[in-house]
Amino acid sequence: MLRRLVLALASLSMLAAGLSGGANAQALFGSPPPKASSGDNTSSPAVDTSPPAATAPDSSPAEPAPAAPVLAGSPTAVVKPFYEQLGLEVDPAQRKNFTDPAKTVLDKSDALRASGQGECLDPNMALDNADYDKLAIDKSLRTIEAVNGDEAKVVVAFVVEGHQHRLEWKLKKVGGTWKVSDLLSVTGEWALSQYQCE
Repeated sequence: MLRRLVLALASLSMLAAGLSGGANAQALFGSPPPKASSGDNTSSPAVDTSPPAATAPDSSPAEPAPAAPVLAGSPTAVVKPFYEQLGLEVDPAQRKNFTDPAKTVLDKSDALRASGQGECLDPNMALDNADYDKLAIDKSLRTIEAVNGDEAKVVVAFVVEGHQHRLEWKLKKVGGTWKVSDLLSVTGEWALSQYQCE
């Protein structure tokens, strides 16, 4: 039973460490235990309890791949300004960059604000309602764009105060121009199109 447990733990540790091959396993776990003699059935097999061999740390820090240039007029080019200036998504002057259903929600939010009844939307939805830390966002911001005909998605990921945030911008091509149709928070589990600003 003990031998099965040790073998199971060893297998899991090798998988977690991404190791394969007997030499790497031996370096990690030490020499295999000696086989018990066939005449001695009373003693359990010896288990090597010495700590795993230390491996030298990689001296070169892992650097992220350089970001590809953003093409003018691309879906990413439409999304990028929302991370360069706080609150653009609720600025009525930016409504030209939106289409339904997002545009309808934003227009209703504008009407509610103008009526004096309060705010419907958080002014930093593009930041997943995280505190605005431009330096942290600029340093960690990553985008991935996927285009399928007249529809596109731009996934944006960044870290603020140790918390990872991931948002998905949905875009549609309208009159040859990409416009935001919805904004979803993968981490916060909300969508702009679900807001009822009435």
